[in-house]
Amino acid sequence: MIELPLHRLPTAPRWFTTGAPGPASLHEHVTATGVGAWWGDHALRPRAVAVSCAGHVLLSGDPGSVAPAFLAPFAHSHVEAPVRFLPVLGAAFDRVIPVERMVYVHREPAAPPRPPEGVTVRRLEPDDAAALAALSPEAAWIHASWGGPAGFAASGHAWGAVGRDGRIAAVACGYFVGEAYEDVAVFTVPERRREQLALACVTSLCKDITARGRTASWSCGSDNRPSRLLAWNAGFRLHREYVRYATGNPAARPQHAPRVTA
Repeated sequence: MIELPLHRLPTAPRWFTTGAPGPASLHEHVTATGVGAWWGDHALRPRAVAVSCAGHVLLSGDPGSVAPAFLAPFAHSHVEAPVRFLPVLGAAFDRVIPVERMVYVHREPAAPPRPPEGVTVRRLEPDDAAALAALSPEAAWIHASWGGPAGFAASGHAWGAVGRDGRIAAVACGYFVGEAYEDVAVFTVPERRREQLALACVTSLCKDITARGRTASWSCGSDNRPSRLLAWNAGFRLHREYVRYATGNPAARPQHAPRVTA
């Protein structure tokens, strides 16, 4: 597919739902922040489009207009697409694994737990970028949707549990920020788990999201019991269940299309 510049996005038809909870707000996040990319099967009159960010992809339109090789940029990604895209996805990758997911919406107030002595739960600031970069490589996904530690720290959408030494023990953020919902993600360093730091960050973040006039949402795998329990304790309640697809290696030789820059 062809990568489309943000200033020339196709406006009709409406490709994705606006104001939906969960990763469905990905397209709003990409358009607002510039982190990620829009794609189309045609630069000016696309019949199918995709939007991608931080390893997540939304697909919409007519799958018949998409050659399997053109989906190669979405290898090793989490793809949300209508069922009609399954044949072309199956032809594009050596494996396509369905994953059952759940979307929760923040419904109930939750009191934040008191953090341990020496830990402050606060909004992260630009100066926290170095501490975020110092986290283990396994934590890199938490700031991927903001383009890295610097963008994440400056976003105003992240709260962290920060020690006196400036180290970050846990962080929660609006991972995909849409017009009506902010989909929440959270990470805790392994040695600081079971201290309720994630819950403290999430409850503070949810209050912040409400103050912005939006609603917090939460998405996780149906088999991820710890995530579901954390969401429940933070006041989230089940909104819907859906299936997304984990893609493998490209099954066909990629067809490289130039990026549209004009």
